[in-house]
Amino acid sequence: MLESFFNSFPLLLGSGNFLTIIFVIALGLLIGLFVGALPGLTTLMAMAIVLPISFFMDPLVGIPFLIGVYKGGIFGGSIPAILISLPGTGASVATTFDGPPLTKMGKGRKALETALFSSVIADFSSDIVTILLIGPIALIALLIGPPELAAILFLSILIISSTSNGSVGKNMIMLAAGLFIAMIGQDPIAALSRFTFDVFELRAGVPLLPMLIGLFAIPEILINIETKAKEFVKTKLNLKKEEKLTWEEFLKLRKTILRSTVIGTTIGMIPGVGQVVAAFVGYAAAKNSSKTPEKFGKGELEGIAAPEAANNAVNGPTLVPLLTLGIPGDNITAILLGAFIAHGLRPGPELMSEQGSIVFAILLCMLIANILFLILGYFTMPLFSKVVTIKKSYLIPLTIIFAFAGSFVFRHNPVDLYFLLFFGIFGYILKKLQFDVTPLVMAFILAPSLEYAFGQTLSLGDDNVLMYLLSERPIAALIIVSTPVITWKLFQRSKKLRDVATSLTSSQVKSR
Repeated sequence: MLESFFNSFPLLLGSGNFLTIIFVIALGLLIGLFVGALPGLTTLMAMAIVLPISFFMDPLVGIPFLIGVYKGGIFGGSIPAILISLPGTGASVATTFDGPPLTKMGKGRKALETALFSSVIADFSSDIVTILLIGPIALIALLIGPPELAAILFLSILIISSTSNGSVGKNMIMLAAGLFIAMIGQDPIAALSRFTFDVFELRAGVPLLPMLIGLFAIPEILINIETKAKEFVKTKLNLKKEEKLTWEEFLKLRKTILRSTVIGTTIGMIPGVGQVVAAFVGYAAAKNSSKTPEKFGKGELEGIAAPEAANNAVNGPTLVPLLTLGIPGDNITAILLGAFIAHGLRPGPELMSEQGSIVFAILLCMLIANILFLILGYFTMPLFSKVVTIKKSYLIPLTIIFAFAGSFVFRHNPVDLYFLLFFGIFGYILKKLQFDVTPLVMAFILAPSLEYAFGQTLSLGDDNVLMYLLSERPIAALIIVSTPVITWKLFQRSKKLRDVATSLTSSQVKSR
């Protein structure tokens, strides 16, 4: 792994694409900042729409481009959260507690700089942790055989379903739906057609890209169309004239940033929890640790630094299970998985051993993205503070065009547009019924690998799989036996974390 790590430097720096990489990362950051600053347009939707663009780039260009959109979008959501109390993303909801009070006091620039510096430091730190962890975990992953992989994939699907938003019952329905959709087409072992209903277009299975765009982008567009746009307050703020964050004020925040970084990094390793919960837990931890908790919610800089550091620290660790085991922890990493697969980089135990240099080069691009993020975020802050006033009616038609064009250009198959429409309407109905689509997407992505690994396990076990597991594969047997316990413990843990977020939100609403 060390050899792959060191080989990544000439691969990244020695290529003629280095300046191109810098450019596309910067472009991705700007797109993410723009979308994040617009309430109602999510980072997830933006990544789903620009995903096809990355397919026509080199892997060392296309994937960093998506990472730039991801990182920029998470911070971009804090801009309207601080200025007009409307979170651009779910991860910035906790930022609305102290951001608007600071803006009313004429400290909007100081609040935005606090959010920016906290985000960059936490994100950079968690990315370093990711780089340090991914090698050892990948070596362990290489020792995994089909029985162990099947057990881990089964456990992962259950964990994601139990820790996602919504009730367990609804999540299990989504899990079943995802497994069924994944079985449409040819089975991975015998290559026999199933559940095609004599429809020729279904023989190749359901394509991932139209499904992702349909489930993540189209419902957001439809909800924005049906919802009467709220007239945003035309802010007269001039951030250039407002006071900036001082070095002394920043130093006072270092413990808060460090605490939230640890919280976000830890939560990032738990599948299905994500940035929103991390932000609330970081905020609650900062408030409980403060000597003046009564100031929180009234314009406290710690109330900005804590959630912003926590939600950005999630970014890096979510890639560890994705790259080493092929298990996406959330919807964002599911989109990144689609990008890796499209570029011929199949995440899993063999990825690091076969193409470790490219993976490490991509991870180094994350560090570069953070540096560019700091520079661009600082100098474009006044510009993006005005983005919140743009009417969504101007942007929705363009978003629709990009969604349809993105679904078509990859395979140039008109049938993909029908898949897009189906999953778009399906996703919209699910959203209205308050179903979380995360278990569906994760089950769809992981089901083929699970089925293949399970089929191999049955072949290895001959007529007695149970005795085979107990005698020759004790680790796999242990994972299977402990699956209910692990799932239940993580479900309880995630429920407690979400309860913290809910109670914190309720208390802030009451205080207002």
